[in-house]
Amino acid sequence: MKGSLLRLYVNEGEHCGGVLLWEWLLEQGNRLGIRGGSAFRTIGGFGRRHAVHENHFFELAGSGSIEVEFVVTEDEECRLLDLIRQAGIRVFYSRIPAGFGVINPDAKDPPGLTIDD
Repeated sequence: MKGSLLRLYVNEGEHCGGVLLWEWLLEQGNRLGIRGGSAFRTIGGFGRRHAVHENHFFELAGSGSIEVEFVVTEDEECRLLDLIRQAGIRVFYSRIPAGFGVINPDAKDPPGLTIDD
């Protein structure tokens, strides 16, 4: 299948509707039927203000960044980004074209998800 690797970058302590934003994004992806999503805590980085942030043992929780990613079809990507827009959330994202599939699919996998299809 063809689609995208969609990555969203959020602050660890950001919230949406009383839930941590990264958790909200995963919940929305799951609700939309996206096959999977992951959240990763960063160990360091910088953003638009060019201030370098690094996670250290004694650093307060909530000051780092979280990368949330999904491998999605074009339709799934559009639906998720539209939902984020409707919620009024400002978030930086990147998308990378991706081919994806399942080796040895089972009956629960949708058609077209293998290289052979």
